[in-house]
Amino acid sequence: MSKHRFKSRRFIAFTVAGAAGAGLLITGALNAGAADAAVPLPPKNAGFDYQIGGAYTPPSGVKIVSRDHTAEPAKGLYNICYVNAFQTQPNAEGQWDGDLLLKDEDGKVVHDGKWKEAVLDTRSDDQRKRIAKKVNGWVDDCAAKGFDAVEPDNLDTFDRFGTYLTADDAKALSKLLADHAHEKGMAIAQKNTSELASSRKELGTDFAVAEECGQNEECEDYASAYDDRVVVIEYEDEGLERACSGWKDRLSIVKRDLDVNPAGDPDHVRETC
Repeated sequence: MSKHRFKSRRFIAFTVAGAAGAGLLITGALNAGAADAAVPLPPKNAGFDYQIGGAYTPPSGVKIVSRDHTAEPAKGLYNICYVNAFQTQPNAEGQWDGDLLLKDEDGKVVHDGKWKEAVLDTRSDDQRKRIAKKVNGWVDDCAAKGFDAVEPDNLDTFDRFGTYLTADDAKALSKLLADHAHEKGMAIAQKNTSELASSRKELGTDFAVAEECGQNEECEDYASAYDDRVVVIEYEDEGLERACSGWKDRLSIVKRDLDVNPAGDPDHVRETC
């Protein structure tokens, strides 16, 4: 079970349109989550860089890049588009309808305090559809820019706010996002939450983005569910060592700094196996 979430909210646009085709194409008949249209999958065991904290020129050997939806994809690589799907952006709850924000027993909005993000209320079908409509607007932007896949963050919100939310709520919203991404010709990732890897059909997901699966000894869960189509981000030396010792010939692994700072920043860290 994933217990750690590390991400950044810095949004820096960078290069020009990316290209699909770095991975294989699949159809709905081959993948439980995919729509009828083929979607590009990330290549297995490929060089990877996690750039959601700011885009920069990918290092040599990188074939897969994840960037925020406000950025541009990296030319010639497999590009994953990051969106926040189960919580608002920091201090951005005013951009959402009030009834889509989760409230506690006193009527106060529930926040993920570490990130200053309001939690979205996914408990009803109507709420999930309206949340999906807003998030899918960002997905449309990703598709128009040429991204190959989408990475919806905070799937694990139900696990951290279990007093209110359930795994079924999360699965239902994920499936709405997946169906839309597939209609746009994009693959979609399961972000963390290893306990749901066996539910990929219900999620509608095609591959995994796994933070600290080495550190938390969860890589097998994702690798088994997604046939090794897993990109891994570690933040500690121990986690990188574990991921590399067991998975360097199978998964795509990188170590980044906690704030995912872009190259050139004094706190930028990037290491691989």
